[in-house]
Amino acid sequence: MSREIAVRFERRLIDSLYTEAMLLADDARDYFDGAGRADRDALVPLARVSLSCESLKVTTRLMQVIAWLLTQRAVMAGELTPRDALDGTRRLGDSPASEIDALSRLPERARALVLASTRLHMRVAQLDRAQVAVAPAASPARVMIERLAGAF
Repeated sequence: MSREIAVRFERRLIDSLYTEAMLLADDARDYFDGAGRADRDALVPLARVSLSCESLKVTTRLMQVIAWLLTQRAVMAGELTPRDALDGTRRLGDSPASEIDALSRLPERARALVLASTRLHMRVAQLDRAQVAVAPAASPARVMIERLAGAF
């Protein structure tokens, strides 16, 4: 029988990914809520809907990444234990899939944001999967001692 232990990440890695995610979130907001409006208005109705859907997917990916990175920062600050970070509510959610056909009809800047958010989510997903390491099984005697200590 093995048990899971949480792996801690370097502060520089988490900070760098957090900065990247926040900058990308700012770029996405600026584009989808500002400069991209003219691009959206120039699209046919179906492509306009696709653009709106992709903008929500970009936002979802980035918010999941940012939430995961904030969890890692909380672990580093001692506000959460490494084991707390393994709770399902604190793990990285699945990335909403984008359809290739829909992407091909979008403006170049929108496609770039979709791809950048997808790549960032994929990189953080690798870290999320790697944060769980398998520890050697505890000895039966150690398990019994821990159970007895917990009972008294």
